[in-house]
Amino acid sequence: MLEKKLYVNALYDFYHSLLTEKQRKYMDLYYVDDFSLGEIAENFGVSRQAVYDNLKRTETLLDDFESHLHLYEKYTERSSRLEELRALLDKEPFSKQQAIEMIEGIENLD
Repeated sequence: MLEKKLYVNALYDFYHSLLTEKQRKYMDLYYVDDFSLGEIAENFGVSRQAVYDNLKRTETLLDDFESHLHLYEKYTERSSRLEELRALLDKEPFSKQQAIEMIEGIENLD
C-alpha cells in the first residue's frame, strides 16, 4: 500500500498541472494532507463513493499520462544512472572514458 501511495505521489508531482482544479484538491487532501474519504466528502458535500471514484479516475489518468510521457520512468532511470556515476567517481582507478559514456547515456534519456 505504501509503495502504491509513493508511486501515485510521484506521478502527481510530475502531472498535477494537467489535472482539473477539483482533481488536484481531492488528490492534495487525500495523498498530501492524509484526509480520509469521509473527511473529503464532508468538505465537498458529496458521498464517500463520489470521492473514491474521483480519486480512482484521477489515478488512472495519472497512469495514462505516464504511459504516454514517461516522465517518472525517465526520472527514476536518470537517478539510477547518476547514482552509478557517483559510485564510479569514487572508484580507484577512475575511468574518465567510462564516466563520459555514462554522462552521454544520461543525456540520451530524453
